[in-house]
Amino acid sequence: MANLTELFDNNARWAARMNERDPGFFNRLARQQAPRYLWIGCADSRVPANEIVGLQPGELFVHRNVANVVVHTDLNCLSVLQYAVDVLKVEHVIVCGHYGCGGIEAAWRKTPLGLIDNWLRHVQDIAEQHPDCFPRGVTDASATARLAELNVLTQVANVCRTTVIDAWRRAQPLEVHGLIYGLQDGRLRDLGLTVARDGTLATEYARVVGALASR
Repeated sequence: MANLTELFDNNARWAARMNERDPGFFNRLARQQAPRYLWIGCADSRVPANEIVGLQPGELFVHRNVANVVVHTDLNCLSVLQYAVDVLKVEHVIVCGHYGCGGIEAAWRKTPLGLIDNWLRHVQDIAEQHPDCFPRGVTDASATARLAELNVLTQVANVCRTTVIDAWRRAQPLEVHGLIYGLQDGRLRDLGLTVARDGTLATEYARVVGALASR
């Protein structure tokens, strides 16, 4: 474990700071978790979910993968989603992408990386399904930023279309949001797509994607 010494030392200092700040913190945390939010984000190490929204352990339920993709055959993601909604009773599902995402850039440029190319095919499909969002002559920088936004919007739609999201039919309060994070300034931005009830996704998705294409 010699190569992990720094991590153990950091952990010891962090635990001591938490105990000093709030002596009952770990006892409360061990008894239960009651997060209001599920965060579906990118696995990028530069986007630490709890830190960028200022929430403590126990306040944010998190699922991460490359390029924050929600696939209907991904039982890992669906299991997290189902547990968060049905068991933890979260009130908000947040899909958060980020500018400068390596997965998005590889998908746009069709850069071969190996096995992950099959995963990023989902992102490439999104670009091909929305040619109006990528006019001729668009720069790679603009295209990848726009694809990062469009990917978030599509994954919000995918969350809402899963069989897991039947909370609305049983009158359980739940909102699904699309956000994007800027590595350059550390700020979150609302992409304007929030779905809070059954039957509104198609209209809201078309509105927001249309606005994106016209920018």
